[in-house]
Amino acid sequence: MASSSSLLRMEQIPGKGRGIVAAKSLKAGEIILTESPLILYSASPLFAPSSSPFTNCDHCFRILPSHTNIFPCPSCSHHTFCSQRCLSLARNSSHSTWVCKALIFLLQHPNSTTLFQQHPPERQVQARFIVASHNLFLRSPSELHTLLSLHGTPDSAIFDAAKFLHSLISPLFPQQCQLSVDITAQLLAKDRLNSFCLMDPYSPEGPQRSIKAYAIYPKATFFNHDCVPNACRFDYVDTGDEHNTDMVIRLIEDVPAGKEICISYFRIGRDYCTRKRILMEDYGFTCGCDTCVIEAKGEDNGEKNSDLPHVRFLRKHVCERKNCAGTMAPLPPKDDVPSNVLECNFCGNFKEIL
Repeated sequence: MASSSSLLRMEQIPGKGRGIVAAKSLKAGEIILTESPLILYSASPLFAPSSSPFTNCDHCFRILPSHTNIFPCPSCSHHTFCSQRCLSLARNSSHSTWVCKALIFLLQHPNSTTLFQQHPPERQVQARFIVASHNLFLRSPSELHTLLSLHGTPDSAIFDAAKFLHSLISPLFPQQCQLSVDITAQLLAKDRLNSFCLMDPYSPEGPQRSIKAYAIYPKATFFNHDCVPNACRFDYVDTGDEHNTDMVIRLIEDVPAGKEICISYFRIGRDYCTRKRILMEDYGFTCGCDTCVIEAKGEDNGEKNSDLPHVRFLRKHVCERKNCAGTMAPLPPKDDVPSNVLECNFCGNFKEIL
């Protein structure tokens, strides 16, 4: 696969800010970016029970099968790993001595539960992120600066959260690596706009997939949103590959040189009002893509007009499996020959097109 730097370039997109465009003509199915997470942390609240029916490794986030041995952290009883290798890697990265001590304090301090009960449940997950951010600063200050360079500005609610989390967490780390209230707020704002979800496995009979972890991929954050995207994200978190938490961006259709490449920030195929609400509540903008313009004017005739490009797109690229509705993209071309097999980025289903 060619380097992403030879396939993509960043440009200012009118009305959007920075975005990613094709540096040359690209084919449907091409993998245009594979990226490891800059920061990765559990989506499980500190105290409230997780919504996930699965237990995951606290480093790679693969499901821990019930019949296999698990490897607990030797310093605490709260974190387990799928292998000795994951435990060793975690002790030198995601679950360092400082992280372990901080999480033990938050989980076992007699006042922690009471303090967190005075805040919304999301504060417990944000605490995990701020602990992970301190750890990132300890390991690599330059990577923390990369995280801080991403888009996102704190509002008053984020500053309130930052004051609370800073008072609890910063004193648990070495003084030279303690993050200020302002930086804590900046980090929370970056996390809100730039984090991606790693999900539990799909099941056609349910329950609805839960979020097992959050991750930030700095390059991928520059893909703008479109309700009818020309690229989509794949992850293979429950595979055996050592890079199982990497994100893969694959093209859905051919993209000419100079055209912007967009992903959807949620599963495609949702109605206009739902999309508009999610984008404003979660990302703070109103989408001006061609599909939204048409639907806002009521020109789609209730999405019954099969001649409209977005209607044809949805019929071809929305997975039809029960409880799925993921995005289907072609497999990578072989020897420049396009594939006629589509893969769903949500359930992993394959479909051959004639």
